[in-house]
Amino acid sequence: MTTGFVSKRSAAAKEAAASKARLLDTESGSVAQDTEQIARLAYSYWEARGCQGGSPREDWLVAEGELRAERTAVEA
Repeated sequence: MTTGFVSKRSAAAKEAAASKARLLDTESGSVAQDTEQIARLAYSYWEARGCQGGSPREDWLVAEGELRAERTAVEA
């Protein structure tokens, strides 16, 4: 009976990856935009976990680090 749950998590994980790709395509011009991008990506992590468990602070820090790393790689 876990197949429904697994496929929902798979779909959520794919959506999280797509969200990240969309966020990285957006040029950031302000702190407000950066904050919004981090928040959306962190939220997508929570959704990918099936909307349970985890730490909002940890999701935020991971999202912030990933977006920063991606921007650094693009600028280099």
